[in-house]
Amino acid sequence: MNPYVFLLVAGVFIAVAVLTGYAAALVLAGRAPARRRLQNLAAASEGGTDPVTTQLTLDDPDPALQRVARFIPKSPKEMSRVQKRLARGGFYGPSAAIVFSLAELVLPLLVALPFLLWLGFTRGILPAAMLGFVGYLLPGFYLSRKIEQRRKALMNGLPDALDLLIVCVEAGLGLDQAILKASEELKISHPALADELRLINTEIRAGKSRLEAFKNFADRTKVDDVRSLVSMLVQTDRFGTSIAQALRVQADVSRTKRRQRAEERAQKLGVKLVFPLVFCLFPAMYVVTLGAAVIKFIRFFAAR
Repeated sequence: MNPYVFLLVAGVFIAVAVLTGYAAALVLAGRAPARRRLQNLAAASEGGTDPVTTQLTLDDPDPALQRVARFIPKSPKEMSRVQKRLARGGFYGPSAAIVFSLAELVLPLLVALPFLLWLGFTRGILPAAMLGFVGYLLPGFYLSRKIEQRRKALMNGLPDALDLLIVCVEAGLGLDQAILKASEELKISHPALADELRLINTEIRAGKSRLEAFKNFADRTKVDDVRSLVSMLVQTDRFGTSIAQALRVQADVSRTKRRQRAEERAQKLGVKLVFPLVFCLFPAMYVVTLGAAVIKFIRFFAAR
């Protein structure tokens, strides 16, 4: 059998299988019981509620809220390894895992097939295999970068969120309403943290306990500051101590850690600038300062 025909048939089969699975996942997600429950909650709240206690609905035009709503009702314990990584990167819903798997399957074929068609099967099999392997790793590299960026965004925005929670709790709001209000205020400055806070409130509205929603928050993010915050909130909820005082202490600790991370990055800046200076700035400076003298020496010795 011609190898080109075999690769073409295999690619078409994989593409059709993945698209069929994606369509089935969308249909099943639309019929999920938790989704219908959230729709009922949204319909019940249309009669008029206080703006502070307005909850997340599936009809919200915000795309970020749509992604958050589709993540319900799965908790990190019910998710696969790929879904957990995608959730840490901010990609929610069943379609995210399908798209990621599709990228891992299709991208190597798109990178390797042109080399096979150009160089032939005998000469192009080795470079095509290498490029295909690189294409397989590219989605993972992209996801790892998104996870790191989201982790930094959560750590940097946590002190501001804690300050808002303190203000809301001391103003008389409950913890659930304070979390929702903080997510609304942080939507522009810290969108990643705002999505996570909305997700906590949505899980509570979907029927999960507050402690379970907090633990899911820590399991999704895998951030040390978030884990310490969730542990503090769990202990506060269990023993009935003052939430505002505990949040104030945690806010001071998070703000101190953020300042220390900024100072650490500033201390590393001098070392990181060594290589750009040596390879980029110093050669240009030597050419400008010594170039004329070197040319004169060359002309002088060439004339003798």
